[in-house]
Amino acid sequence: MVENLTVQLGDRSYVIRFAADLPHEIGVEVKRLTAAGRRCVVVTDTNVQAARPEMLKDTFPQVPLLAIEPGEETKSLAGLGRIYDFLAAQKLDRATMLFAVGGGVIGDLAGFAAATWLRGIEFCQVPTTLLAMVDSSVGGKTGINLRAGKNLVGAFHQPRGVFISTQVLTTLPPRQFAAGVAEVIKYGLLADEELFAQLDHRPLTVRSPELADVIRRCCALKAGIVEADERETAADGGRALLNLGHTFGHAIENAAGYGEYLHGEAVAIGLCAAARLSLKLGYVEPEAVARIERVIAAHALPTRLRTALGFQALEDAMARDKKVRAGGRRFVILKRLGEAATEANVPSKPVEETFREVGAY
Repeated sequence: MVENLTVQLGDRSYVIRFAADLPHEIGVEVKRLTAAGRRCVVVTDTNVQAARPEMLKDTFPQVPLLAIEPGEETKSLAGLGRIYDFLAAQKLDRATMLFAVGGGVIGDLAGFAAATWLRGIEFCQVPTTLLAMVDSSVGGKTGINLRAGKNLVGAFHQPRGVFISTQVLTTLPPRQFAAGVAEVIKYGLLADEELFAQLDHRPLTVRSPELADVIRRCCALKAGIVEADERETAADGGRALLNLGHTFGHAIENAAGYGEYLHGEAVAIGLCAAARLSLKLGYVEPEAVARIERVIAAHALPTRLRTALGFQALEDAMARDKKVRAGGRRFVILKRLGEAATEANVPSKPVEETFREVGAY
């Protein structure tokens, strides 16, 4: 049985399709496109290619495919160039549909390639990690990392469809699954206290009977936020709330070197930091911080840095962050469990103290 959720964005609206096993559904879409005279291509990574060769073969028969190395290091100008060279070799036109099959790196990278190839072609997201399913495949943010910072080059380019199959998570390494749970915890903290309480009561695993429902719940939350503030232009709140834990997390990824921490691991530490900053600003009690760290640790995620990074490197990374507005940093803080808000021009001292507490130096 296939369930649908529509992201309502006018002429850019699209459907997220949920099912335990979706290769047939995707195959039907490929046949429909081909019958209409449209070319299809697939961009994936070598991990997916090794773990799911039959899925790729059965779902995309005779469709040109590029498999690139996994990891944040690939989400770069060099990785983007590889996709451009692949698309050029196929002699594609503007009617082409690109399928991004993989985790958040593939979705962001291939999505940005689609946004810019021939000034824009359509693409579909086929997320294969929990993180991509609940977060990065929905909302149309695409981009690459630079040495200066994460996702500094990118575009808003909504997919034409998202295909989510929980069945592909059975071959996901435990560390990758845990990284995805960090984003699930984020959604609970910013807008769904009941979801957070559920995670506190029983850690989410790939075998949890509620997994499919949790994924749909997170997608529905993100869809609602994106529909209200697609391009993150709201003066307060809006789509920026999705960055809870990410201002700290992105700085950690940049200062540590992309690949040292999985994105979800850096976000997990960032959530602990956001909770501690919220405490310092007088919004939450120490008990809330302890509860957040307990839930994060229960899902095999870090609450502190493994090695010190130094505050200046983290400060420099935050200064280059795209969430800086009018020269001032904006953090997403917690008003309480299940409610977040944006906070502008936070003083450096509580930020520095927060980084010290999560082991930055």
